[in-house]
Amino acid sequence: MESIYHRISHLVSCNAVVVFTISGCSMCHVVKQLLFGLGVGPTIVELDRDVYGRHIHTLLLHLAGDDGKQHAVPAVFVGGKFLGGIEALMACHIHGALVPLLKDAGALWL
Repeated sequence: MESIYHRISHLVSCNAVVVFTISGCSMCHVVKQLLFGLGVGPTIVELDRDVYGRHIHTLLLHLAGDDGKQHAVPAVFVGGKFLGGIEALMACHIHGALVPLLKDAGALWL
């Protein structure tokens, strides 16, 4: 599990925005469309198509709180930090904090 943690850490530290998804997930689709619509080109990891996807999913469940109220995907990382899932992303967007966050991370050049 430690190598999976290091793999995720490296991935999120080397990319402005990383989204962990599952293909066919409607919430994941909404997250991707919002980011694309803002002009962001996130790095997307589809867990059901990744050889380590099951292990990454387990780690993301732990990161999300694993209390049954949070979903492991979509999982959004901005600027190397875990932002959260669709709820956190939408709340940032509604409150006007998402675009400045993306600019600070180098994901937007506006």
